[in-house]
Amino acid sequence: MLKLYGGQFSRASIVQWYLEELGVPYEYVLLDMKAGEHQKPEFLAINPVGKVPAIVDGDFILWESGAILLYLAEKYGDPNLSLETRSHINQWILYGNATLGPEIFSEATRESAFSRHMTVLNQHLQQHPFLLGDQFGAADVAVGALLAYIPLMLKLDFQDYPAVQAYVQRLSERPAYQKAIAKRV
Repeated sequence: MLKLYGGQFSRASIVQWYLEELGVPYEYVLLDMKAGEHQKPEFLAINPVGKVPAIVDGDFILWESGAILLYLAEKYGDPNLSLETRSHINQWILYGNATLGPEIFSEATRESAFSRHMTVLNQHLQQHPFLLGDQFGAADVAVGALLAYIPLMLKLDFQDYPAVQAYVQRLSERPAYQKAIAKRV
């Protein structure tokens, strides 16, 4: 059975959300970060950087939330997706982890980045209920989780971006979101 290693208030909840959406059985291993369990040799053998999330799927070990989402989408998602669709999934996951998250959650870039990113997302979501069109997927987990954290952690809102606001609301009503994200925020 797949093991997901996480800590309280970590990105492991994002991976957990996607595992729940996929219906993949997993064991959640909650590490006590305050006690330093993520720095013990047992966990450093899984992730030498000592960060969560990480997964162990049989003999396969992987860390970094975006890489894990990409792996899960490839292994457990729709096997009939075209190269182009898979590439768009990758684009949105990388956007969330490498661009949106760092720019919005960094105080140095937040002010200039927020309206730029929300405008782009709002325009896109006015045309599509989900990032890849009509079908929910890994891309929505990666970007949607970050969007859900913005009002909670940064006290910013989406009132000027109604399509983004409606998107976050749609995502927050999903049972898998409720199980993995809502209970942790």
